[in-house]
Amino acid sequence: MDVEEYVRRHISAGEDEDTVITNLVSCISDIKHDSLSYTNAFARAVVKEVKNTQGLSGDFFSFEPAGVGMGQFGVGSRGKGDFFAHREIARIIGKTGVSVGVDEMDDAGAVRAGGEYIVCTVDGMHSRLSDYPFLAGFHVTRATLRDLYVMGATPVMLFSDIHVADDGDVAKIFDYTAGITTVGEMMDVPLVTGSTLRIGGDMVLGSRLTGCVGAVGVAHHLTARKSTQPGDVLIMTEGAGGGTIATAAIYSGFPEVVNETINLNFLVTCEALIKNPVFDQIHAMTDVTNGGLRGDIFEMAETAGCRMIVREEDTLPLVNPEVLAMLEALEIDYLGVSLDALLIVAPESSAAEIIRVIKATGVNCRMIGNVEPGKPESVLVTEGKEHDFQPRFRESAYTPVKKVVDNEAADFEEMKKGVVRASKAAIAKKERVLAQLRGKRKRRER
Repeated sequence: MDVEEYVRRHISAGEDEDTVITNLVSCISDIKHDSLSYTNAFARAVVKEVKNTQGLSGDFFSFEPAGVGMGQFGVGSRGKGDFFAHREIARIIGKTGVSVGVDEMDDAGAVRAGGEYIVCTVDGMHSRLSDYPFLAGFHVTRATLRDLYVMGATPVMLFSDIHVADDGDVAKIFDYTAGITTVGEMMDVPLVTGSTLRIGGDMVLGSRLTGCVGAVGVAHHLTARKSTQPGDVLIMTEGAGGGTIATAAIYSGFPEVVNETINLNFLVTCEALIKNPVFDQIHAMTDVTNGGLRGDIFEMAETAGCRMIVREEDTLPLVNPEVLAMLEALEIDYLGVSLDALLIVAPESSAAEIIRVIKATGVNCRMIGNVEPGKPESVLVTEGKEHDFQPRFRESAYTPVKKVVDNEAADFEEMKKGVVRASKAAIAKKERVLAQLRGKRKRRER
């Protein structure tokens, strides 16, 4: 519970202070078991702090609202709204002259330094694994290393950020760190630094855990999505999922499936490819995560400006049988959920050798499609017929709660206007503050 948010909402609604304090004390007492005098004093202090911030304005104290909530727009839900928001983020960052930037929609960025590419990425842990810290740490670390590998980089270090709400047990940060270092030690990538904080400081009650893990690597040959070319073929490895599948299993009554997700197949496969001469012939790689194949193929087609075709009959056998059985039982579209499979784009002449190298690691794979010239679009071929393969508003609903909130936004186009307005306002603010800082620098240099 965010007590600051509670107070702001109720004071804005016109409630008097005493009523707000009384109700807040009741809410806090449901979570904490402190003395009544302490809880009362705490509630009064929160109200005082909120009142002290009322009326603040200007660039540093306010922002242009989009009028659209994160969940309402599907941000973080790996669908159309999420992709749109990320493209707006790229606009705010702007052109930076890097080798691979955020505008290209890859999961990692790259700069040239010392004759090599330095690649960096960061991944947030799955929000529903808060009560399972080891799984959260394990899967987010595997995810961030995946993002490095698919850019063609060899990882050299990890960093982490852990936030636990005020009432969370300290042991959560230890279990989370153990999950991170399990993957790190297996792949010989050290965890070198990090940060540990409380979510919202004193203002967020409960035991929720959140955090991220980032990684830095070095590459000599980048395999960014923009390198996809007409005439290429698509090769995919088997996938058993990661944090998303583990979450689906836990919250849908299939806990035994979680064990299927505990593997390093993806990382071992990439490591073998990077060490093999055939790697230099690979044009692009990605992990099948962002809204499943529906999301990733769509993004790749947009970035590369090509028509990308996927054959479902070749894709289905690459889903882990235990995972597939669960998804079918729960009526979850396997094409719209994160499978954590490796997707490779390469010339057809290199396909046989790529497949040989992958299978030598004990991981199954096969060609699942091809790239054609034409307007950027993603196409699914099922039983010889082409079907639209665009991402949905959200990724496949994979928990009971997500099935409830899984609705297409009827006013998506209208919401986009608010999002664009807010992003333009953020760009304008950035320019104003930059001008202010440049002016200060010039005055100091006189």
